Amino acid sequence: MSGDMDDKPQPLIEHLIELRSRLIWALGAFFVAFLVCFYFAKQLFNLLVVPYKWAVDWAGLDVTKTELIYTAPQEFFFTQVKVAAFCAMVIAFPVIASQVYKFVAPGLYKNERAAFLPFLVASPILFLLGASLVYFVFTPMVMWFFLAMQQAPEEGGVAISLLPRVSEYLGLIMTLIFSFGLVFQLPVVTSLLVRVGILESQWLADKRKYFIVVAFVIAAIVTPPDPLSQIGLALPTILLYEVAIYVARLIEKKRAATELAEAGSEERA
Repeated sequence: MSGDMDDKPQPLIEHLIELRSRLIWALGAFFVAFLVCFYFAKQLFNLLVVPYKWAVDWAGLDVTKTELIYTAPQEFFFTQVKVAAFCAMVIAFPVIASQVYKFVAPGLYKNERAAFLPFLVASPILFLLGASLVYFVFTPMVMWFFLAMQQAPEEGGVAISLLPRVSEYLGLIMTLIFSFGLVFQLPVVTSLLVRVGILESQWLADKRKYFIVVAFVIAAIVTPPDPLSQIGLALPTILLYEVAIYVARLIEKKRAATELAEAGSEERA
């Protein structure tokens, strides 16, 4: 076994004990965060409702009369449980990711660990960027689109008003956050694949037109059935694909320079 690797041969039971320890730490962090988040579940849900209030204001409606409803006795309770679990996963992610890294790192070479760490840092940052785009831009825009469909009685028909259920609103915003968060991982995933030699920047560039079609198809599947949602997810996905191609080219240039330097040092030796 290479000296660049910190891992040493261990019996299977030792690896299982190590895995159990890491799982306990990860689950413990999630459980503690869940209890704290559940205690503040109503406040957290009110925070998630802020984009809806912005949409109400954009639609020219009275924000003070904004309301959400629940139609089953247990609906709001389980909504709070989902809010707590969602926020707990976000809060506990650094601990969970660190435990995964500590379990895997001893089996990696030093250069592999050095290459893996930047992606471990970039992944949550990109996820938060995607979630921020949903919270501050996308959700208010989508909800404004839906609010604009309301009908006043003086328009010649019955009054038609939007009264969102708490569970459906939470499901919508969680779906959007996860969708955008995962899409924003595209540069991380493609960069890792390029670094290990599975993908090439030229191949990514050649498949650009197919990816554009795939981006709109995926956006149509994971977002609400309205054009604003689909375009709003597809366009950032295409932009991130271009970023992934650029990053892939940088990685290949750096790899070529390293190989050239190593070849030159071998010739001098």
